Amino acid sequence: MIRHITIYLAALLCASAASAVTIDSRQCVEMALESNADLRIAVNAREQASLQRGIARTAYLPNFAGSAMGVSRMPDQEMMGMTLNMKAMWMAGINLTQPVYAGGKIIAANKLASIGVKASDQQIRMTRAEVISNAQNAYWTYVAVLAKVRMMQSYVAQIDTAYSQTESALTAGMVTRNDLQRIEARRAQVLYQLGQAESGANLSRMNLCHVIGVGSDTEIIPADTEVEIEIPDNIGDYNLLDRPEVALLHYDVDAKRQQIAVTRADFLPSLGLMAGWSAYGNIRMSGYMQDATGYYTPFSTNYRDHGWSIMASLSVPIWHWGEGIKKVKHARIEADNARILLDDRIRMLDLEVHQAISNVDTGQELLRSARVAMTAADATLANITQSYELGLSPLTDLLDAQSQWQTAASDLIEASAQLRIYCVEYLRVTGRL
Repeated sequence: MIRHITIYLAALLCASAASAVTIDSRQCVEMALESNADLRIAVNAREQASLQRGIARTAYLPNFAGSAMGVSRMPDQEMMGMTLNMKAMWMAGINLTQPVYAGGKIIAANKLASIGVKASDQQIRMTRAEVISNAQNAYWTYVAVLAKVRMMQSYVAQIDTAYSQTESALTAGMVTRNDLQRIEARRAQVLYQLGQAESGANLSRMNLCHVIGVGSDTEIIPADTEVEIEIPDNIGDYNLLDRPEVALLHYDVDAKRQQIAVTRADFLPSLGLMAGWSAYGNIRMSGYMQDATGYYTPFSTNYRDHGWSIMASLSVPIWHWGEGIKKVKHARIEADNARILLDDRIRMLDLEVHQAISNVDTGQELLRSARVAMTAADATLANITQSYELGLSPLTDLLDAQSQWQTAASDLIEASAQLRIYCVEYLRVTGRL
């Protein structure tokens, strides 16, 4: 068996040395985490949520605004014997606006933004767990399928040996040609099954390539030749609050509650303070004015000034035909729906965990049975092979023993792979990945 494994892996390596990748389970997970698009999007969403929280916090701070304006009005204006020149008039100012009370809207918006950051963290956790689970399952499935290919190759070798022995016995006149044809028919059947296994291995390889982010033509050489079984500790000891899905549902309820406050704030009084400094200049007035002696003398004045102003603004909604009450009720129903969904999903998630525990228990039982069957099949095949070589057993017994060995070996590989997948799924649904 070891010889077959070595030859198979060497063939893979030589066939595509330029594009071959040798990885183990840990490296598979690392590559999947690095290349997964959904996880990168979740990380970007976390950054967006953090930026949104920063934006919401700025609502507590005053706003500064500056303005400047130049006016050139032509022609000059004649007013009561005087000329008003506004050809280069200018105005400028700086304003500060500070919200004092906004009906609780600013506070609620900041809480919503903080919930968004926490929810995005849990979304990353959930996506990461899914990526790890998919990577583990893809890797161990590929290992199992390759093991089945090697097993089928070993089965073909057994039949080839039986064929050579039967062919020699036919020459010696100890068996009939029907025996040889029977082996040929069995060999054709097994070669067909080997082809199916090799096709499945290729599909599993391409799926693993997609999961770890390499080209679909890349040859993957797993560092493991058999499925490793790692039973999680403390099966049955879990807390649903460890699952990111539960945290996300709780955050959704919290967000809907804060949305009630945001909706209500639109129909509550708001108070703000404004302060500003403004200046103007280059407004020229010219003309003639009569002095104390009765003579008219020319004059020209350039008006400019600056100053501070402070103002408080209070806005009180009076009547909106029940719009505010209806919107608040609508928001409360949304919050109630979120709570209903939380309770329902928690029951479903708890059922999912119990199913995962049952699968692990069942998987262990099946694996124990498969190992017992494999041990028995090995012993039976060895005994029947020896007996056939001594001429004490018919060919049909040998073919049946080989078939039972192939079935037992296939069942053992499948049971090992399935149990590994069950264990990974248990870790995921209990929030331990």
